[in-house]
Amino acid sequence: MSPLTEDDVRTSFVNARPEELQVMALPNDFVLTDWDHLDFLAWRDPRTRGRAYVIAEVDGEPVGVLLRAAEGSSSARSAMCNLCHTMQPADQVALFTARKAGEAGRNGDSVGTYMCADLSCHENVRLAAPLAPSEIRASVDRRIDGTRRRTEAFVESVAQHARSRS
Repeated sequence: MSPLTEDDVRTSFVNARPEELQVMALPNDFVLTDWDHLDFLAWRDPRTRGRAYVIAEVDGEPVGVLLRAAEGSSSARSAMCNLCHTMQPADQVALFTARKAGEAGRNGDSVGTYMCADLSCHENVRLAAPLAPSEIRASVDRRIDGTRRRTEAFVESVAQHARSRS
């Protein structure tokens, strides 16, 4: 991912109102971000419970979406993140929703998906699991690429209406 400044981050959001961007808190370790290692940037707001953010590069430009985490918990034992396709204990996966950009969002349309509750998808697909006799390194590379593509697709589904008018 290309390096972003705080201004780049704040101007990338397609579904956030100006007052929401004013109260947005960047990740505590933002200045230490290893941009060469990131496929997308995702974090929970350290000051506002239930708020999260994802920024992905779409057509070479950063596109950010403001997310809301659903309250409550699941009775399931395990769940799968729709971005990284990692099975987790159910309390480590949460439903996140994003108001669509533009007129659709003003009309109340939103998009939702299940994600790792701490938004650690980027790290989860890189965890070095023991290799099975028939497993090869390419499977990890495919997981990384798949996670990036699914994240970009989710961001695009939120930004679709704003981008089609630009």
